Amino acid sequence: MKIAILGTRGIPNYYGGFEQFAEFFSVYLANKGHEVYCYNSHNHKYQEKTFHGVHIIHQHDPEYKYGTFGQFIYDYNCIIDSRKRDFDIILQLGYTSNSIWYFLLPKKPIIITNMDGVEWKRSKYSRPVQQFLRFAERLAAISSDYLVSDSIGIKKFLKERYDKDSTYIAYGAHPFNSPDESVLIQYNLEKESYNMIMARFEPENNLDMVLEGVVLSKDSTPILVIGKHETKYGEYLKNKFKAHSNILFLGGIYNLEHLNNLRYYSKLYFHGHSVGGTNPSLLEAMASKALIAAHNNDFNKGVLKENAYFFKNPKEVAELLVSINKKDNLSFIENNYNAIVNEFNWDKINGQYLQLFEECTTKGKRRGKK
Repeated sequence: MKIAILGTRGIPNYYGGFEQFAEFFSVYLANKGHEVYCYNSHNHKYQEKTFHGVHIIHQHDPEYKYGTFGQFIYDYNCIIDSRKRDFDIILQLGYTSNSIWYFLLPKKPIIITNMDGVEWKRSKYSRPVQQFLRFAERLAAISSDYLVSDSIGIKKFLKERYDKDSTYIAYGAHPFNSPDESVLIQYNLEKESYNMIMARFEPENNLDMVLEGVVLSKDSTPILVIGKHETKYGEYLKNKFKAHSNILFLGGIYNLEHLNNLRYYSKLYFHGHSVGGTNPSLLEAMASKALIAAHNNDFNKGVLKENAYFFKNPKEVAELLVSINKKDNLSFIENNYNAIVNEFNWDKINGQYLQLFEECTTKGKRRGKK
């Protein structure tokens, strides 16, 4: 098959979840003998024409100049380019800024869209933006040939709201089984002497709630706050908690070996995400054998089951910080790791996507149908 992947800033991953999936899945497809193309931002750090057998197509991306509006122009450029490539399948990752161009999609390829989370519920967006995202979500749902949902909650939502079936395929993670304590030296840390939280600096990821809990607990244990914080919300948090020397804003860390080791050797790993499907950083924490405390919502509980502690306010965060001991919760850690091995591993996830592609080519196009 000749396959295109649209909707990301590009590979290799320097940004987030969809980019990481695109990197792993595209290379997997290329290794299986398929002709794979991934669209990259023109200013992506990686400027080569191929990546481990995957063809890279750079397109102009003015996000650096226009902010979010630039994403719409980038997606437009990618879709226009795809019209001349004679693809069999186009996989769209997300819908926020590409669904308005659905009428420009080439007619021949089968369009498969991963619907991501319920984007319009994200609190960072104003009401007009939320209304637009609901409109974009509807466009993607009705204009794609096939839909993918990465959580059972999203699958149920799509069926109830749009009467559209979707294929549930979770996100994935690689089991981590080669800890290296020397990595901690680079961060001036000792094993199980720190807590951590890793997320994009957005309100719905509840960094504020967790850090308020840290302050409320009066626990002096350092907490690593990992994520790109050069944002308005990031500046707000850094200013709010600047008097607390145990709250350490480390910025974005994209070295997976370092992240795996930091998670593995942490005392307690906080996962504050409250919107979306199967979150990549949560699975990676499970794969890294971290002891997890997660925001109490159906998405997180659907992945973690009973193998984590849950919180919904700063007081509950504070209580966890002063009462939880990692060595008393080894069964949680082992159960989560086994879930990665048996359910959320990348080989299985990639295989499920490829199986879906093969089934879709057999069924043919269904654009506009339920």
